[in-house]
Amino acid sequence: MAQIFTMPQLGSTMEEGTILKWHKQEGDTVKSGEILLEIETDKASMEVESPVDGVLRKVLAKENDLLPIRQPIAILGSAEESIDALLIEALGGVPAEETLALAPISEATPPAVQASPPASSTSVKVFLSPRASRLAEEHGVSHAELSGRGTGPQGRVIERDVLAYAEARKAQPTEKASPRATPLAARVADDLGVDIGELMLGLPGSRVRRDDVVRYAESRQPVPAPPVTPAQEDVTIQPFAGMRRRIADNVAKSRFTAPHVTLTIEVDMTATAEFRQRILPEVEKVYGVRVSFTDIIIKAVARALDEHPMMNSALVGEEIRIYAHKNIGVAVALEVGLVVPVLKRAEEKSIGAIAQEAKPLIDRVRGGKFTPDDLAGGTFTITNLGTFGIDNFDPIIVPPQAAILGVCRIVDKPVVVNKAIVIRSMMNLCLSFDHRIVDGAPAARFLQRLKELLENPLLILI
Repeated sequence: MAQIFTMPQLGSTMEEGTILKWHKQEGDTVKSGEILLEIETDKASMEVESPVDGVLRKVLAKENDLLPIRQPIAILGSAEESIDALLIEALGGVPAEETLALAPISEATPPAVQASPPASSTSVKVFLSPRASRLAEEHGVSHAELSGRGTGPQGRVIERDVLAYAEARKAQPTEKASPRATPLAARVADDLGVDIGELMLGLPGSRVRRDDVVRYAESRQPVPAPPVTPAQEDVTIQPFAGMRRRIADNVAKSRFTAPHVTLTIEVDMTATAEFRQRILPEVEKVYGVRVSFTDIIIKAVARALDEHPMMNSALVGEEIRIYAHKNIGVAVALEVGLVVPVLKRAEEKSIGAIAQEAKPLIDRVRGGKFTPDDLAGGTFTITNLGTFGIDNFDPIIVPPQAAILGVCRIVDKPVVVNKAIVIRSMMNLCLSFDHRIVDGAPAARFLQRLKELLENPLLILI
């Protein structure tokens, strides 16, 4: 039986998504669980599977279209059945609740974040057609305001009902419709110093999107002189979009919003190197994986965060949230950009268990098979550039977290120990922290404790 396929909600905070690529074309046969298309959210690009067996009868949304969740994007069905009625419904005749969409994937939320209370069982359910729902959003009209105003089949609210109500409300001096801005547009407006309210005045009845904000910001800038560029045949054009654009938005927001301060400390890793060699055979026998230095550092960080809880916090709105569990993200470099999978509750796991969980998690990310849950819920991040021979760098905080730890290379060098020059395995740690949340002295004490744990790794086990 033919059904409408809508923009899925790939995470509890997702409001809209961009169709990056259709993996199937109209008329193609699809199997349940087969990749149908690729969608970009504000967090990641995800492959979306077909929920049913059948044929992709009609594509309703093009690649690069930005659409709200539950907006019809395709019709799936058998090759021989008529889809005329469904096509009419998809373009403006049925409530979104009756269309086919993937079940929402819940994102792991750090413990301090409280879930919203369930909606009252006495609330009135209002049915809107997809076009009516979007039109209501553009005019700032809530579904509750449209209760009892539907003139469509079985009392459904359709486009003309929304327009009629919006016009009637304009005539009332006490009511003022306000167009909405997407969350990404609001963030970009904040980063670029754009007055979102002023921009909305120029876009009456429209939903402000990121591109609107960027165009408005560019229009206020002086026109630069044409740049001197190489010959066209010497230039390779790469679109500034997808994951690269998302990373750019995130790091720009972090750098220009959070006042970064970076502290660097040198750590003698000789004892940790010896400790790793001693536990390698036993961990491999019990857990089936080899322990890396990163695994040991994750455990040491979790232990240090236990003693310095403000480093395991985030600034969300007007409140600082201090998280009970240590959900540690580990930055992984891919060809297309940086992805940060999260190892949940690291404080509860042994070094062997961390190694056993971290390896398949990172392998999934490198293979492009990760889920929204793999990236969700981080409270602290580690980024390691040691394999590239880096001795010092200034990592950018993953918002809204309080801090990020940069790990540099381990190198043998002469140092003074007990007034004698000896060769030791030395490494730099670079801690960037948000000075709005943490001051320099507490951050330095956290870094000092981490140094102590790594120079005496048996303390990690206590």
